[in-house]
Amino acid sequence: MELKRVVVTGLGVISPLGNDVPTFWNNLIKGVSGAGPITHFDASLFKTKFACEVKNFDPNSYFDRKEARKMDLYTQYALAAAKEAIENSAVDLEKVDKDEIGVIVSAGIGGIETFEKEITDYALTGKEIGPKFNPFFIPKMIADIAAGQISIQYGLRGPNYATVSACASSTHALIAAFTHIRLGQANMMIAGGAEAAVSAGGVGGFNSMTAISTRNDDFIKASRPFSKSRDGFVMGEGAACLVLEELDHALARGATILCEVVGGGMSADAYHLSATHPEGLGAKLVMKRALKDAGLQPEDVDYINVHGTATPVGDISEAKAIKEVFGEHAYNLNISSTKSMTGHLLGAAGAIEGVASVLAIKNGIVPPTINHELGDEDEEIDYKLNFTFNKAQERTVNVALSNTFGFGGHNASVIFKKFVK
Repeated sequence: MELKRVVVTGLGVISPLGNDVPTFWNNLIKGVSGAGPITHFDASLFKTKFACEVKNFDPNSYFDRKEARKMDLYTQYALAAAKEAIENSAVDLEKVDKDEIGVIVSAGIGGIETFEKEITDYALTGKEIGPKFNPFFIPKMIADIAAGQISIQYGLRGPNYATVSACASSTHALIAAFTHIRLGQANMMIAGGAEAAVSAGGVGGFNSMTAISTRNDDFIKASRPFSKSRDGFVMGEGAACLVLEELDHALARGATILCEVVGGGMSADAYHLSATHPEGLGAKLVMKRALKDAGLQPEDVDYINVHGTATPVGDISEAKAIKEVFGEHAYNLNISSTKSMTGHLLGAAGAIEGVASVLAIKNGIVPPTINHELGDEDEEIDYKLNFTFNKAQERTVNVALSNTFGFGGHNASVIFKKFVK
């Protein structure tokens, strides 16, 4: 069968760098850090006391109080990002077939804040007065409910589910949405991810794994991918949604096309619960598969938005994988980790980095990897690669590849391309 072409027609963001796409992008290319002291809970006794939190988010701007109480924060973020993406796409939902519009919005963890509160309340009082759980406990907690809530809000009856693969979750969501459309199973898809895990359990759990930075005295510069002094990722939160659409459907309604989605790759490290393969075997496979799926050669790629979490092993293995897959062309690429600014949005990372990749193509600007200092080079990393350190760079971006790798060895890459009719 002939595969349909898939384009991006809308973007929406709730992020540590801003709660709309223009603010997010402006801060991204300025190299602004979203890090700050944790405000969601008292972190004074934790090893890590900072994170990249969403700021100035008012749920009452999006929902009435009664509805907001039925949702975990991660779902609130998802609905807000979806609203902007749908509005940005300029689609009139009363003039399209909502049976042919689906939603795949994912989370790596889901409603952890809700889970903590309900179990804590039970532990404190349940044995004396009996169990008294919120009737919305389960629907608020589960990782698929954001997708369900979006479909309910807008009456979208196409494919509807969540992909859960830790930090690769929302890249898998983008690939799944892309696949449904090109196979003719939907005309439009709202795809992305959301996460709100800056909580006692989230921070404490990652602290116990020594996965996150403890640079409390210099938190603005704590996320430092590809620098020798890196000591783990900085937790982020938020949501991002992209409207993916079948090309003829988009053209028929006069949509503004931001770029085209041309391929996706998936692989497994089959190696370790939380660490990437030291030689980047899964990372190599996933990028090769994405290129093959897109019908592109390595030299066609201009920009890679890397997973780049600032973990000791992960950064080295991803840099090795890029060199092996792209050969000499690796030195002509721009590479950057926007996690240096947004922090790591966990299950929403692929979606927000997908938005950054689309905007790099649209604007001809590669956002930077901030917080690198001269003299802070790791002998195991090749600095002839252009990591776009500290300052955004203007260049024509015809093709951008975005990588995400999740605990459990889950790898996903998606490729965006400048639209040519």
